Amino acid sequence: MNPLSSTDTAPYSRAARQAGASQGAVLLLGSSLTVMGAVMIAPILPKLAADFVPANPRLAALVPLVATGPALAIALCAPLAGWLADRVGRKMLLLLATLVYGLVGAAPAWLDSFTAILVCRFALGAAEACVMTCCTTLIGDYWHGEQRVRYVNRQVVTIGVVGTIFFVLGGAAGEHAWRYPFYLYLLPILLIPAIAALLWEPLRHGRPAEPGDGGTPLSGCKLASTLAIGYLLICVGMVSSFVVPVQMPQLMIDIGQHSSTMIGAVSGIGLLSTLAGSIAWPWLRDALGRRFVNVALLVLLAVGLYLLASANTVPAIVVAVVIHGFGGGMLVPNAILPLMRRLSLAIRGRALGGFTAALYLGQFLSPLVVLGCAQAFGGLRPAIVSIASGTAATALLWLLPAFRSRGDD
Repeated sequence: MNPLSSTDTAPYSRAARQAGASQGAVLLLGSSLTVMGAVMIAPILPKLAADFVPANPRLAALVPLVATGPALAIALCAPLAGWLADRVGRKMLLLLATLVYGLVGAAPAWLDSFTAILVCRFALGAAEACVMTCCTTLIGDYWHGEQRVRYVNRQVVTIGVVGTIFFVLGGAAGEHAWRYPFYLYLLPILLIPAIAALLWEPLRHGRPAEPGDGGTPLSGCKLASTLAIGYLLICVGMVSSFVVPVQMPQLMIDIGQHSSTMIGAVSGIGLLSTLAGSIAWPWLRDALGRRFVNVALLVLLAVGLYLLASANTVPAIVVAVVIHGFGGGMLVPNAILPLMRRLSLAIRGRALGGFTAALYLGQFLSPLVVLGCAQAFGGLRPAIVSIASGTAATALLWLLPAFRSRGDD
């Protein structure tokens, strides 16, 4: 029987009725592990460099990979993680990946080799790819309809809240020594008993079609088209989204604001505005339709970047960061929604693994795109304007589909 056309929805319905707040809490907390990859470590990079670079100056160029390496590993490993989730099962992969995540995440606290630390950071990214893919896939497996939409949104909000908390915790722990923040990676191991006790493996019930989600599962050309559009949107959106957190500190220094406290405060405002966008997303989606929200969020990203490139005062930068962050907060839930609605249980892991890869590929590419545009257009500010222009052009591409239909498919 073709899993994409099966009409046996009973196993799925039974799983959907069983899923509740406890399963949701485990999956939301598990999803938030991925944000720990860079935010806890970025504040301690100067201290880590001070420990290793004097003895080997060539390591100076590799130190940033301690923070960015996991994102590259996620982009490379997420498709494999999705394939494993469909073949081996979501629950077992999530259990193993969470254990590996905690162990390799904390390992640098005891290591004296920079090469070994870098290897652990890439291994952490591979584990993150499995955790994020499994948690997102299980949200799609356990819930459908508006319940699924709510949990997709809660996932984004939880990641933002946890990211803010661990940004503060990582900075505080790093005040004493660069090794201390790595101990925080042991905390996710506490989730393993809850994963084992509260979650179940949907694939053991069979591979039914999706009931009541606004359309039959896709296959063939329509499936490929839906995936390509979703992957393109999240990748382009993440390239634009990551310009602000990565480049904003340098712009503040350029206007004479060297206070790390002030730079951190503006970064915090950006995180809060991203959370605000995520919280507002369900209402905007209901009011405008998903396709118009795509247009709106891309326009907000473009306007925020243009204002950031034009800003010469701290208040002007804050305005730009708020506008940009609000748009960025709607990006992930709006891009993943049609995939959640139209993917069958049989291929959901692989498809969402590709989505995770596109998301983190955009994060990794963002600084490289800025660097290339800066070389081509003569500086950081013109580079940001060029990315803003590209984002605005992408928004125009969504106008015609938005006028054709306001549906969520």
